[in-house]
Amino acid sequence: MRFVSWNVNGFRAVLQKEFDESFIKLNADFFALQETKMQPGQADYDPPGYEDFWHSAQRKGYSGTAVFTKHEPLSIVYGLDGAHTDEGRVITMEYPDFYFVTAYVPNAQPGLVRIGYREQFEDAMLAHLKALDQKKPVIYCGDLNVAHNEIDLKYPRQNRGQPGFSDQERAKFNVLLDAGFTDTFRYLYPDKKEAYTWWSYRTNARATNAGWRIDYFLVSNRVADKIKAATIEDQIYGSDHCPVTLEIDL
Repeated sequence: MRFVSWNVNGFRAVLQKEFDESFIKLNADFFALQETKMQPGQADYDPPGYEDFWHSAQRKGYSGTAVFTKHEPLSIVYGLDGAHTDEGRVITMEYPDFYFVTAYVPNAQPGLVRIGYREQFEDAMLAHLKALDQKKPVIYCGDLNVAHNEIDLKYPRQNRGQPGFSDQERAKFNVLLDAGFTDTFRYLYPDKKEAYTWWSYRTNARATNAGWRIDYFLVSNRVADKIKAATIEDQIYGSDHCPVTLEIDL
């Protein structure tokens, strides 16, 4: 089974940048989007063979998630147990043998002015994933807005304490992994350097690969041995992020 996750930085914008060609090329069973920045019905994209599910922010042009899938879910939940719904950040889909969760984790913002909300969100997500994991294995993906270790960004020393590489955010990621989840890319490539998924537009960072790895697929530890492939599709453009993929035998 093949999964794709991509922060598209505006779905209407990426549709004008060969998104359809990338969608067809990646050929996913599940194609999750983050930062869609739109309300349902504001874009016309209906690939054959897929159902689509949208969780939009109340604030127009902001945040938002979506999933295109070939597989009808048993159930679907938006947000985290009735909370964190107004920014359209989380979609949870239940299947007979697993749960699929995609999220656009809040950015802590310059000066870490939103770190309090970020940590509340992380705590709620941890509780959510642990509760699901008690029932069935979990596949969790999205823009998690944190570079876990120094290997996961080009300039770790210069960015220490900045949003996405603060001690608080990295600690929360450690707690998540310690709760029984595996970073699929690092499971296969523990020492691979210069493997990034986001590059700042402001500094033309993609040209020099001065990036960060902040987009992930995590899975329950007990299915980690079923991982077949985990890739960073950095040859695909259209956003300041690139797609990441997971192939797993479930």
